[in-house]
Amino acid sequence: MNESGSTWSTPRELLSVAFSRRQLKRTVSVMLIVGTAFFAMNQLGVILAGRATVLVWVKAVLTYLTPFCVSNFGLLSATRRTVHRSRSTQTG
Repeated sequence: MNESGSTWSTPRELLSVAFSRRQLKRTVSVMLIVGTAFFAMNQLGVILAGRATVLVWVKAVLTYLTPFCVSNFGLLSATRRTVHRSRSTQTG
């Protein structure tokens, strides 16, 4: 188990871990910090200049969504619980 006591091995447990209040607080924090830095570097100038298109706004959303997904992937990789089968169930 990890420090929060949450591990997963099934899709339902995965969702439970990923959307727990403690983990969401972490992943949303990463999303806001990293997403804002990337947004400022990549889209802020275009938006402030009044040249934002639909594509620029889609990119802005993806700029925040990407670090959220990456931090969730790291969290879920670290908390995955592998299911070990006994020899009798594998042969029988």
